[in-house]
This record gives sequence, structure tokens and C-alpha cells, in this order.
Amino acid sequence: MTNIIERVFRAYDVRGVYGEEITGDVAEVIGKAFGTYLGPEKSIVVGRDVRLSGELLQNALTEGLLSTGCNVIDIGILPTPIFYFSIIHYKADGGVVVTASHNPAEWNGFKFCLERGAMLAEGLGLEKVKAIALTKRFRSGRRGRVERRRDAVRVYSDFVLGMISVERRLKVAIDTGNGACSVIVSRLFRKAGVDVIAMNDEPDGRFPAHKPEPTEETLRDLMKVVVEEGADFGIGYDGDGDRAIFIDDRGRMVPGDLALIIMARHYLKDRPGTVVYDISCSMAVEESIRAMGGRPLVSRVGRAYLTDTIRQENAVLGGELSGHLYFADVYGFDDAIYGGLKMAEFLSKTDESLSQVVDSIPKYPAIPNRRYECPDELKFKVVAQLAEEFARMGYKTITIDGVKVVDPEGWFLIRASNTLPQIKMRAEAKNEKKLRELIELAEEKIMEKIE
Repeated sequence: MTNIIERVFRAYDVRGVYGEEITGDVAEVIGKAFGTYLGPEKSIVVGRDVRLSGELLQNALTEGLLSTGCNVIDIGILPTPIFYFSIIHYKADGGVVVTASHNPAEWNGFKFCLERGAMLAEGLGLEKVKAIALTKRFRSGRRGRVERRRDAVRVYSDFVLGMISVERRLKVAIDTGNGACSVIVSRLFRKAGVDVIAMNDEPDGRFPAHKPEPTEETLRDLMKVVVEEGADFGIGYDGDGDRAIFIDDRGRMVPGDLALIIMARHYLKDRPGTVVYDISCSMAVEESIRAMGGRPLVSRVGRAYLTDTIRQENAVLGGELSGHLYFADVYGFDDAIYGGLKMAEFLSKTDESLSQVVDSIPKYPAIPNRRYECPDELKFKVVAQLAEEFARMGYKTITIDGVKVVDPEGWFLIRASNTLPQIKMRAEAKNEKKLRELIELAEEKIMEKIE
């Protein structure tokens, strides 16, 4: 089992293929490790997404937690944002949700939280849970107890609807992809006064309609429906509901960083404050936030780091290129359900369509991540060496997450993949000529290190 534990612990969670890497035995060990890490008599919220393996894994995980003396609050099947909310609502000491997020149906895994929903990640406690699982030095004592609660969705719904004000009738197409948001989200939007076209709205852990990751490929039908039905916008959710991709009224995907800019317009209009964004976002994010009188603050990629920064800096909002949106309104959590409702609220208060708002935001030439094969044991060392070299060459660098080289007219970011033996590079510039120059510089230096 040692090799399996080594493989399934990732940078932000535990994840693997059910039956091969993630099994009932592995789940019980992980429950024991997390229970040992937290300590006896702690209360732990446990929930899961709709995957077919979820019930077995949740039961095994719970058995491990109970054996360490922890008490479990079982909240059943629900979206991950409601799981985060439940940790605070039930005043729990932590939580585990059984999910593999946007991975295919045969995958499953675990996300871990501490008190107030603070996320465990590498460098923030997850490595300690892994060490306990590897050594199997588990705490034992009086067995904990299980309390089953099924009111989390209702309490969450009342909470968020109290902060939503949709001022004119909108039509929204929603594709929940048969995931954890099925039924729940369409009902919430209708309660908010929005007309809903619900797609793939029956929970099904096989994800029969399409893969549980919102991409241009999987959301093609949603884009078509938005245009054909004259919807104001569309939303595509991932498997566990913590990430959403917006579709504008012209059927175009709205990148995550542009969605953040739109949210910032809504929030900073009345209350200037701090907005946190991940290091891979467009420079249009910083420019737009400053233009609105806000304070832009860059963060490492990943929920654990953004939530922590938002709370420490009392930020009003946060976002990632990947589509995660974070709100101080919901304790700094990334919440795609609340994000969708807030988009509806924003559009109901403006005469502009979403496509007009999107087209008003500056867009610069950019490339998506390019990937370069590099062994796991070398990739982080290579990125560190590149950071030192670029600094010696006189470039402005940001090293909170890989190395970002910043030029007055553009930037590139080089990071080691957290899950694959690869180095990734992304770049953006004010014009195509500068973009080519930055790409050539980055690739030349990467290849010197890995060839």
C-alpha cells in the first residue's frame, strides 16, 4: 500500500482510479491518518459527490475516522461548495469530501479541510497526513459517533438567496453535467427569479452526457442552446460543483480571468477593496482592478492558497484562470453556485448583454500552457534554476509559484506540474511581436535545462 499512498497524494488532494489506487482499504487508512492528524473527539463533516464509488469510500473513510475517536457529521451527496459551507455551519473542526472533481467517472478521491474550511494542501498540512498514512502510526481510543444531517442544502440555499437580488427577468441555460449540482442549482436559480433551461440535470455518477469537466468540447451543446433559446447566458459546472464556466449570449466561453474582471466590476462599484487572482491570469486583471479603484493581489495557483490569502487580506473577491471564483460573502470559499447567482444579479442591473461586457474588456495575444517533459525528480529543481538565471539576467521575477518573468509589455510563467512529469509555460503580451520574443526566450532557457 505504500506505493499507492505515494501516488494518490497530490498537491491539493488525494486522487486516483477507483479499484486500482483508490479502494476501501485505502480510504480507511486515509480516514485514520486524517483523524490522527486532527486529534480525538474532533467533529468532522463528511460528504461526497455523485460518483458510483462514493458511498463505499465514504463508509470506509468514516470507519477510519471513528477508530481514531473523531465524530463524523454525515451530510450525504451535495456540491463541494455546500460541503465547505457546512463545516462552518455545523461548527466542525474539519471535513473530508469524497470527490475527484472534474476527473472522469472511474476516478475518485478526497479533499480535506480544517476548521472554518481552510484547505489542506502540500505545505499546508497535507504532507503530514500523508506521512501518518505511510507510517501507519494511528491514534486509537474510544470510538467516535456518527450524526446524519440532511439539512445542509436547505440552510445553504436560504443563506445565499438572502444575498442575491435579481432585478429583472433573465433566462439562463445551466448544464450540471449529471454532477453534484444537478437539481439543486436549477432550483436555486428559479427561487432567485431566473428562468432556467436545465440540461443534464439528473444526478448520475457515470456522467453519461459528457465528461465532468467544463471545456469547449463538453459544453458545445450548452453553447448551442444559449444561442438558439435566446438565453442571457449559460453556465457549465464541473463534477463536484466548485468550478463553473460561463457562456455569453453569443455562445462564447468566457475565460476564468475575464469572469473575475466582470465580478470585480460588480463588487468594486460600491465598495473598493482587494481582489486576489492567481499568477497565471491575464494582465488585464490587474489593469482592470486598478482602474476600478481596487487593490490587485497575486497568489499561488490553488484553492488552499487563494482562500488563505483572501482571508488574511480581507479581500472581497478572488479568482483563477481555471474558473474558480472566491467570495468574502461565503467565507472566502470558491463557490461556483454563488458565482452563477451573482452573475445573474450583475446582468439584471445593467442594460448591457454579457457579450457586450466581455467585448469591453482588453484582450491581449497569449498562448495556453505549453508542456515540456521533465522527470518528477528534476522538474522543481529546473524551475528553481530558471528563476535564478532570469533574475541574474536582470528580469523582474515573481517566484511565489514557479517563476513569472514580467516585462513592461508582457510576461511568461514557468511552473512544474503538480501531477505529471512536466514543466508548463504560458505567456501573454501587448502585441504579437513581443509575445513571440517572450516565448522564444522562455523556450530557449527551458530546453537548455532539460535536454
